[in-house]
Amino acid sequence: MSAPNAVRLGGLLGDALAANLRGRLSHFIVDETSPAIELFSPAKRDLNREGDWYGEHAGKWLVAAAKAAARSGDAQLRANVLRVADFLVSVQEPDGYLGTYATERRFMRPQPPKPASWDGAPSVRTWDIWTHAYLILGLLEVHRRLGGAHFLKAACSIGDLCWRTLTEGGIDITELGNHHGMSASVLMDPAVELYFATGDQLYLDLATRILQQVNGNRELGLLDNALAGVDASAIATGKAYQLAWNLVGLAKLHRATGDDAYLRAVQGVWQNIRAHHLTLGGGPWGGVGHRSREVFNPAGVFSPYGYVETCSTFAWIQLNRELLAITGEARFAEEIERSAYNDLLGAQAPNGEDWCYYVYPNGRRVHTTYWRCCKSSGAMALEELPDIACVADSHGDITVNVHGPGDATFNHPAAGRLRLVRETTYPYDGGIKLRITLERDARFALKLRIPSWAVGATISVTGDPSASVGKPGQYAVVERSWHDGDEVALTFPMQPMLHHAVHCNVQESLAPDGSEVKQEVMHFDYVAISRGPLVFATELVDGFKMEETVRLPAGGQAGCLSEQPRQADGIPRIRFDPLDRAPLIYSPYFMTGGRVDGAWRLTWLQNAPVGGG
Repeated sequence: MSAPNAVRLGGLLGDALAANLRGRLSHFIVDETSPAIELFSPAKRDLNREGDWYGEHAGKWLVAAAKAAARSGDAQLRANVLRVADFLVSVQEPDGYLGTYATERRFMRPQPPKPASWDGAPSVRTWDIWTHAYLILGLLEVHRRLGGAHFLKAACSIGDLCWRTLTEGGIDITELGNHHGMSASVLMDPAVELYFATGDQLYLDLATRILQQVNGNRELGLLDNALAGVDASAIATGKAYQLAWNLVGLAKLHRATGDDAYLRAVQGVWQNIRAHHLTLGGGPWGGVGHRSREVFNPAGVFSPYGYVETCSTFAWIQLNRELLAITGEARFAEEIERSAYNDLLGAQAPNGEDWCYYVYPNGRRVHTTYWRCCKSSGAMALEELPDIACVADSHGDITVNVHGPGDATFNHPAAGRLRLVRETTYPYDGGIKLRITLERDARFALKLRIPSWAVGATISVTGDPSASVGKPGQYAVVERSWHDGDEVALTFPMQPMLHHAVHCNVQESLAPDGSEVKQEVMHFDYVAISRGPLVFATELVDGFKMEETVRLPAGGQAGCLSEQPRQADGIPRIRFDPLDRAPLIYSPYFMTGGRVDGAWRLTWLQNAPVGGG
C-alpha cells in the first residue's frame, strides 16, 4: 500500500493530532540543549554509568516529529527535527555508537553472566540496544520524510556495529536486555527496516541472527513458543510492550523473507492477545497480582483494575498495522480503530502535553511525569494513524480502514488528482458520506471497512437507488467507473450494547484414582457498555463510590439501556437503569471526568449474583 500525497484526519483523531503537534512534539525537544537530547553529548555520555532508558526519547521523538512535520508542513518543527538529527549524527562515534553510556557500560562490552532473576535482567543494568533501536527508526524516518543521506548512513553505522557485536564480538542479544532479552531483541524491527531501506543482505542477516538467538533462549524461545500456542503471558515474562514490539519485528521479517512460519507465529500470538489480554477499549492489560504492572495476566484472569500501559497500546497498534499490511484483513484495522478511540485517546490530555502512563477500565486518571516513556509512545501512536486511515494500492484501489471525518488526496494512476472527503460525526454517529473529486473518470475499487458491530450496515452510491448491505467485520468493495462529484453513503447502526465478563477461580486437582477434580471457588460477574466503536464509563457512583453492584431487569439489555437526548456538545450519553437504584449516566470512556488529572472512570460494575438479594 502507498500513503496518500496528503491526508487530514478531522474530528476526535484530528483534534488529538493537532494537540500532539502543538504540545508534546513542539515543546519536549527543540534542539541539542533539550534534556532528552543533551544526554547524547560526549560530556554527559562519558559520565553515565546508571543504565537507564531515557535515551529512547530521541528516536521516538524523531519518528513522530518527522511524520508530523511532513504531514502538517510546520516549518519550525521541520527545522527542529533536522537540527536535532544533525546534532545526533555529529556526536556519533567512529565505530557507529550513538548511545548515552560511558565506555565500560556499552552494549559492545562483555559483562559478567546474568544472575537468576524473575525477569532475566543482565548483570549490569542496560537499555543501550533499546535506545539504539529507536535511534535507527528515528533516523530512517527523518531520511524517509525529510531527506538527508547522512541520516541513512548514521542508521546503517549503528546496524553495522550491532552486527559486529553479535557475530565477531561473541555477544548474545538476550544478554543485553531484561525480560529474558526481549528489551534488546526488539532490534529485529529496525534491522529489517535497514534492509528495506538499503537492500543490504547484512541487515536481513542481522535480523535473522537476532531471531535465532532469542529462539535459542530457554526462557524466551519466541518463535517456538509462538508456534506452539503458548499463552502470551508465558512467553518470557509476558511483558506486553516488549513482546508486541518483538512480534512487529517478526512480522516484518516475514515480509522480507516470505517465511510463512513467522507469520503463523505472529498471528497465533495476536489471536491469543485479542481473545484473552485486551480491555474492552482495545489496550493490552495486566499487572493484577503480579510484581510488574506491565506484564500480561494469565489467560482467564479478569479484573477491572488491570493496568493498560500506553506504550503497550502503541505497540499493539503497530502490530496490527503490520498484519493489516500483510493480510489486508479488516479485523486488524478494527483493532487499530478500537484502541485509538478508547485507550489511546483516554490516555492523552487535551493539551497534547500530558499523558497517562497507565489507564484502567476502572480507576483514576494520573498524568505522568516529565521523563516517562509513555508520553513519547503516545505521541508516536497518534502519528501512526494518518497513514493507516486511508490508503491506495499500486493499482489505484482505495481502502478506508479507520473511520472519521477528514480527507485524503492521491495522485491516482487513472483519475489523476483524486480527493476523497469524508463527512461524518463518527464515532458519535454511524452516518458517513464520502465524496469523490477527480480530474478524469476512472474505474477502480473503493474498499470500505464494515465494523464487526455494525449489523445491518448499508451502502448506497450516487445514481443507484438501491442500497446494499455490508457484511460486518469485512470490507465492502464498490468497484465501478467513478465520476467527479460521486458520493457514497454509509450507515452503521449504533445501539448501546451490554458486555459481560467474569472474574473467577477454579481449583484443580487429581482424585486418588487419578481423575480430574475441578471446582469453581470464586465467581464475580461484571457488566460494561459500548456503543459503536466507543466504550462508555461512568464517574464515581453517587459522587463517591468506586464500586457498585447492580441488578439487571428481566429484559436484560433491552430493559436497561437508553440513549440520552443530545446536549449542545453533540456527545452521546447512555442511561443505565438497573433495578433498585437511581439511573447511572455513561459518557464515552476517553472523556469521562473531563480528561483532567485525577478524574475517575468506571467501565465495569459488578452484576448481582443470580438469586442474590
